[in-house]
This record gives sequence, structure tokens and C-alpha cells, in this order.
Amino acid sequence: MLPSEKTWGNITWTISVDGPMSNKAFTSNKELFETVFEKNPAFSCCVAPVQDGYQFIDFTYIIFKNCVVQFFNDNLNDAFGNVSTLYQDIAPEVFENTPIGVHYCTDVERGNLGKPLGEWP
Repeated sequence: MLPSEKTWGNITWTISVDGPMSNKAFTSNKELFETVFEKNPAFSCCVAPVQDGYQFIDFTYIIFKNCVVQFFNDNLNDAFGNVSTLYQDIAPEVFENTPIGVHYCTDVERGNLGKPLGEWP
């Protein structure tokens, strides 16, 4: 999922992944992302909608905590030079090779029954 190199501005990063999970075969995107984000404090959960025990849509939702991410980026549109965004907006930049059907999103605020208007899924 990660490219071997990533360039931001004038800095190029070389990315190397090594460890016991680097050659593991995963049975689903849900299992893969739960493993990737297992100890990441920004991660909330993964959801793959199922009905009657079968995944009826080939979607996996990677859900990040409901909080604003802010970092310095020499942004002239901000009084402090920061960029304010969500983890769901950063993830596609980092994971260039996201599998088809995987979507990044932000968790809802708790106390709202966990779903907008109590609707799907």
C-alpha cells in the first residue's frame, strides 16, 4: 500500500517496511487495515458492511477518530502557518495504493446514536 518513495515539497522519503507482518497474506481489507492501524491512536475501527453473514458490498470503511489534525506547513492562508484537516484527508496521500473499495472516513460524535439520523448501515 505504501510507495517505495514519497516526495513532499523538496524532501523525498525512502519507505521500507520490514517485520513479521510484511509477508503475511490477509483474507480481507478489513483484516489488513486493522493490522496496519492496530496501535495507532488516530484509528477508531474498520467496518465492512455485512447482511445475513455475507459482505453484500465490497466496501471497507477505515474510520479515524473524530478530531482535527493540525500541522505547520508554511501556509500563508493561516495566521500560524498551519494546515487543519482530518485524518481521512491525509490517508489517501500516504497510502497511494489503496485497494479498490476501501474508503477513509471520520467517526461520528458519540451520543448521536453512532449513525447520522439513525440510518444505514
